[in-house]
Amino acid sequence: MALWLSLRDASYFWYLVHLSAFGLVLFTLNGLGFEYLWPGSTWMNDRMVPLSACLAQIGMQQFARVFLGLREQWPRGDRVSLLLIAFFALLGVASTWLPYHIATPVAGAAVLPSIAWIAIASVAMVRRGYAPARLFLLAWAMFLLGTGLFVAVAFGLAPKTFFTEYGVQIGSALEMLLLSIALGHRYAQFRNENERIVSDAKAQLEHKVELRTTELRSALVQLEDAHARLRESSQRDALTGLHNRTHFRDRFDALLRQAREHHRPLSLLMIDLDNFKSINDRYGHLIGDECLRWAARTLGHALRPHQDALLARFGGEEFVVVLPGLNLTAAAQVAEDLRHHLRESAFRSGSYEITVTASIGVHAAGSPASGGVDPLLQLADQALYRAKADGRDCVRTSHGEVA
Repeated sequence: MALWLSLRDASYFWYLVHLSAFGLVLFTLNGLGFEYLWPGSTWMNDRMVPLSACLAQIGMQQFARVFLGLREQWPRGDRVSLLLIAFFALLGVASTWLPYHIATPVAGAAVLPSIAWIAIASVAMVRRGYAPARLFLLAWAMFLLGTGLFVAVAFGLAPKTFFTEYGVQIGSALEMLLLSIALGHRYAQFRNENERIVSDAKAQLEHKVELRTTELRSALVQLEDAHARLRESSQRDALTGLHNRTHFRDRFDALLRQAREHHRPLSLLMIDLDNFKSINDRYGHLIGDECLRWAARTLGHALRPHQDALLARFGGEEFVVVLPGLNLTAAAQVAEDLRHHLRESAFRSGSYEITVTASIGVHAAGSPASGGVDPLLQLADQALYRAKADGRDCVRTSHGEVA
């Protein structure tokens, strides 16, 4: 009872029904029922033997079905058990009005095929490899042995001794003991199976979590890469691949602050390709775009010795260069080098060879750097206009000096 209430396993319930009903059979046969449970009721005493016997067989057949798993393991055998259960249910109902001399012998005779069938089902399940069926079969053998001794004494086939007279009770007790062990073994098997299922499910869940975590990390890395590429793309000029004007201003402002903090000079170059409109007008805008890309590559190559230099496309055919740590004289010399690189390299496109020159304005912020970004750009731009006014293809500084 305690096991059934705690585990709610159907096999324990039907085992309890079988034990209670079989105990009632023995209680009635020994006259204790008439003496204590229904004193003076001959009708109840006559009906209780076949009725309790039928109930005991219903409980036993149902217990065997559940315990042996006949519905899943052996469907045909399960149908036979259900037919026997239906027969004992009908016989139990009929025993309430059938005469005692008819109901009791029929119920007693039906017990033998019932227990024989359970033995057959047990053997079948043992052959199918169901381990708890071995204990179940052994328990049932004890019950059959006790019943056999009882029948042998009744027909004079065996002497009347303590073991033969109480064979049914002894066999039943051994049966109950072994069935209890079998139930414990079955419960342990189910518990181990449940633990295995839980362990497998936990392992699968951990694997899925690890897989999802890996996928998430990969997605985050890809997202970060895409974000970095997008950020880099937004900072680049689509035509030349150089940094654009927006990124230049942000970076120039940071370099200017560093120059102030470390009391270092910082110079700025404004570069404008001379007569670039005429190139577009004469050769077309596609050649003009190719010329801008060539100029960007040429300027970048010439600035390689200055690793800290910042080169950007300022707009149109204008480029801008920031040279951290260089004063006006040094920056003007760099500007001359850039001008010579552009002139001497010459731009080639197909059969065209075009000489490209540039006017360059130079301004140095001094040490410590003074002024903001816009004033410095304005001073460098003024130097650039001076270079254009002086005939182009030259370098001029914000101090009016000729480089």
